[in-house]
Amino acid sequence: MTGVFLGWSLGDVADAVGGDLVGRSDRPVAAVVSDSRGDVDGGLFVALEGDTFDGHSYVDQVLSSGAVAVVVQSDSAVDATPRIEVESTGDALAALAVKRRDELDIPTIAITGSTGKTSTKDLLAAGLDGSWASPRSFNNEIGVPLTVLSTPSDATALILEVGTRGTGQIEWLAPIIKPSVSVITNLGLVHLETFGSLRNLANAKYELIDALGPGGVAVLPADEPSLLREGSHKTITFGKTGADVMVTDVTTDDGGLPSFTLHTAEGDLLVSLPLPGAHHASNTAAAVGVALALGLEIEAFVSRLESATGSDWRMDVHRGRYTVVNDAYNANPQSVESALTTVASMSGRHIAVLGLMAELGSACEREHIRLGRIASDLGFCELVVVGPDHGFAVGFGGNARKAANIEDAADTLAGIVEPGDVVLVKASRSASLERLALQLIKDSAS
Repeated sequence: MTGVFLGWSLGDVADAVGGDLVGRSDRPVAAVVSDSRGDVDGGLFVALEGDTFDGHSYVDQVLSSGAVAVVVQSDSAVDATPRIEVESTGDALAALAVKRRDELDIPTIAITGSTGKTSTKDLLAAGLDGSWASPRSFNNEIGVPLTVLSTPSDATALILEVGTRGTGQIEWLAPIIKPSVSVITNLGLVHLETFGSLRNLANAKYELIDALGPGGVAVLPADEPSLLREGSHKTITFGKTGADVMVTDVTTDDGGLPSFTLHTAEGDLLVSLPLPGAHHASNTAAAVGVALALGLEIEAFVSRLESATGSDWRMDVHRGRYTVVNDAYNANPQSVESALTTVASMSGRHIAVLGLMAELGSACEREHIRLGRIASDLGFCELVVVGPDHGFAVGFGGNARKAANIEDAADTLAGIVEPGDVVLVKASRSASLERLALQLIKDSAS
C-alpha cells in the first residue's frame, strides 16, 4: 500500500460507482487496487478486464489476502462477498478516481505530448518537493485513475502523465484529472497512423487544455502554432525562440549530460542536469513553465532538478567494458534523433542498434531513411537494424547490418563491439529491445 488512507465505507463506494452492495464489512477502505499480485490488505479490489487478463479470476485470492471488498461486473459469475456489482469495472475505477480527485485541494499538473511526457514528469517530481507523480508510465484509462487514487493526503502537488491514442480519450479522463496546469511537450509524428493528420493529433492533445478550469494555465511549445489557441486560460510558452521560457547554449559532456541556459522574465538560469540527453533542455523549460504558473521561486526549483532521476529504459547509461545506452522504452523520429545526437557526443566508437518506429503512417519510410542518414552523418561506425527495416539501412548508405531478431542481433554485436564503444539500443515498445539492452549490459559488466 502507498501512504494513502482513503477511509471510505463500502456504502460510500457503492454510491460513488452507482453499484449494488452485496454483503457488508465495517472495515474502511484504505486504498483502491487492481493488481492481485501486490499488497491488497485493507484495499478495495477492482476486477478489471483486458485482452489478456480478467481480474474476476482473482477475487477469492484477494479477499483471503485481506481485501475489504471487491468491485465486479454484474454479469460475472462472482458470488464472493463483500462485493459491489457494477455494469463496468473500468467506469467504476474512473468514478472512484473522480471521488478521490474531488477530495484533493492541491495543484494538479497534467502532461501530454508525443515525446518527453515521462521525463518532464520526472523533472517536475524532483522540482516540486512533496509532490505525488505517476509511477512509470501510468498514463492511460487505468493508470491515470490509479495514480489519482493513490495520492497521499499530505501530497503538495499531483503530477499526471496523460497519453492518448485517439480523439476523446483525454476528454474522457478530464473529470479525473481536473488540471490546474496542462502541459503539451510537443506534437511530433507519433500515432499519425491512428490520427491521420497533425491537425487531428493536435486536437486530441488539446483536450488536455480544454480540461483546464477557471484560472488554469497552459504550458505549450512556442514552435507549435496549432496549439497556440485563444481561450480563457493563461498561456506560458517554452522553446528555442520567442518563448516565455527560452532555451539557448545547449551542450552535452562526454557522458551525454546536458548543460544549457534558460531565459525567463525573472532572469537567466544556468542549468546542468544529471539526466543524459540534450532533449532534456526542452523538458526542463516546460517544467520551469509550470513553476512559473504556480508562482514558485525559480532558482530554488531549478536547484532541486539536480536530484532528478530518470525512468527505466530511457537514456539509461550503463558503463562497463563498453557503454550501453538503454533507450528502448519507445521510439519516434524526435526521440531517435535526440538519442543519436547525444550518444554521438560521448567518448568512444558509436554503434546504433535500432528497431521499428511504429505508428508513423505515410511518414514511415521517409523518417526511417532520414534517421539512418543522421546516424551516418554523426559518424556512427555501425548500424544494426533489428527486425523489419523500413529505411534505416538505405539512409545509412546501405552499409547497415540486419538482424532478424534479438538473438541474431546479440550474435552480430558480439562480433563487432569493442572495449570503450558506446552502444545505443532504441526502438518502439513493440520491438522489446530492452531484452537485448539488458543482455548487453550483463555482457559489458562481465
